[in-house]
Amino acid sequence: MNENALVDLQNAKIYQRDSLILSEVNITVNKGEFVFLIGRTGTGKSSLLKTLYGELPLKEGEGSVVGYDLKKMSWKTIPYLRRNLGVVFQDFQLLTDRNVQDNLIFTLRSTGWKDRALMEEKINDVLEKVGLKTKGFKMPYELSGGEQQRVDIARALLNSPKLILADEPTGNLDPETSDGIMQLLIQIGRDYNTSIIMATHDYLVLQKFPSRVLRTEHGKVIDNASVSFS
Repeated sequence: MNENALVDLQNAKIYQRDSLILSEVNITVNKGEFVFLIGRTGTGKSSLLKTLYGELPLKEGEGSVVGYDLKKMSWKTIPYLRRNLGVVFQDFQLLTDRNVQDNLIFTLRSTGWKDRALMEEKINDVLEKVGLKTKGFKMPYELSGGEQQRVDIARALLNSPKLILADEPTGNLDPETSDGIMQLLIQIGRDYNTSIIMATHDYLVLQKFPSRVLRTEHGKVIDNASVSFS
């Protein structure tokens, strides 16, 4: 296996329960790579991402993510896999009953952190990285959509992930805010040598920030897919 690969799927079949969604999936994503994942709704983008972070089991074929064998995943080992991943959602999924700092503390505690001083140091670090150093005391409803997405990215960075899986992170944002989020993700990839797989249906983003493209269609994943902007 390629030692540089953070994602390596060979002849994988992706299922939702008993339904085969994608077959003959062969993907390798190396350290520091930025990859777009595109495809019409219902063609398997989300199922593929869910397989990569252990929400859907890999039943057939071979697959490893950040060194973990997906075929050997169990409810005991999935948390260890996820500590090496950052997941960024379209709808932010912030806890609305607590401020930004407490949202991030909740995530750190749930992934095994205990030392309050170290937690606060890490939170200051990630908030500064996403440009929200002064917003830790704000409640989610006091933030704009772009700021909430930056909190979501900060949360994804807490455990210094090797790989970030971003599911439509610009889907609910206006073009200017979307550009800012894209620039932030690309900068994070460069600064930390973090790999990023980003599902999107926003072809403007693909046009402005060209990168390798995976496309789901007809039950397959096409690598280095061409994109028509007409």
